[in-house]
Amino acid sequence: MTGSRSNLTGSAADKQLREAQDAVMEELRAASNSERRLPDFFIAGHAKCGTTALYGMLSAHPQIYMSAVKEPEYLSRAPQHRLRGPSEPAKRLPDTLERYLALFADASPDQLAGEASTEYLRTPGTAARIAALCPDARIIAMFREPVSFVRSLHLQLLQVGVETESDFVKATGLEADRRAGRHVPRECRWPPALLYSEHVHYTRQLREYHEHFGRERVLTLIYDDFLADNERVMREVLRFLAVDETIAIEPTTANPTLRVRSQRGERLVNAVSVGKGPVSRTLKRTLKTVLPERVRKDAHRKAVRLVIDTEPAPPPEEFIEELRHRFAGEVSEVSEYLERDLVKLWGYETLS
Repeated sequence: MTGSRSNLTGSAADKQLREAQDAVMEELRAASNSERRLPDFFIAGHAKCGTTALYGMLSAHPQIYMSAVKEPEYLSRAPQHRLRGPSEPAKRLPDTLERYLALFADASPDQLAGEASTEYLRTPGTAARIAALCPDARIIAMFREPVSFVRSLHLQLLQVGVETESDFVKATGLEADRRAGRHVPRECRWPPALLYSEHVHYTRQLREYHEHFGRERVLTLIYDDFLADNERVMREVLRFLAVDETIAIEPTTANPTLRVRSQRGERLVNAVSVGKGPVSRTLKRTLKTVLPERVRKDAHRKAVRLVIDTEPAPPPEEFIEELRHRFAGEVSEVSEYLERDLVKLWGYETLS
């Protein structure tokens, strides 16, 4: 009887999710046919592949309007927002279509409007939702050698408090447990982010966008090219978006890979800075009362330096080799799909 009840519960939950997905698609199609200002293009990720730098550089172009919230993430989470309903506490991220579209309301008629959400590439169903809202959108997909990508992603998730396992080897070893809902940090608002290997389905992710937008409306960028010749890649992006490519834009490097020395210290610094919870808010008000702003900022910078390094310690070489073997098939597949030798570019031809 217990098993039957569990199956019924699972079926009911699946039905509820399908209904929420259908309602979201209906709402997006209705908005697509309205007079609302919609995005014209999307930087779809991945994380740690130059998306923040590209967002910053495009923001400086007078013919482009980028949303003030760099990663709205709405179109990857819309069904979940609908399921949670109005009782969900307000967050920085838009949780309704109305709030999401408000991000583009200030774009002028002669500007292209865009946003950059790194979850869009890896979250199944997002391409369909973007196509329902913006069927003529252009998509910029960004990729990086898989091992360096998942390692940098792990460090970023540690830094922002989503990940709590500081050992990269152990964190990747927790994927099976986390897929089953175990060992997921309490602060993690999007558990699939911790399934590191699941991010590396490059061919499937690209194919989904090609099916909805066609290859001609999807620009695929490789992080190595962005690092090697920032200016050339930027001109390629501007041509793809059909805006003036002669306007000079200062090259940008953003979001360096960091290592968290002390997670407890990092959480404490974040708590005081952001002011979450009654204790931290009280502490923050007290510090504002007794310390001048310059002194407070100095103290914050020193505290950050105490808990963060700029040169992360490398994982064991044998583990890196193991990961490279794990991702070798995907690298070969995406090389063939893109008709570019990423196997050689990323050094996978030397694997024994």
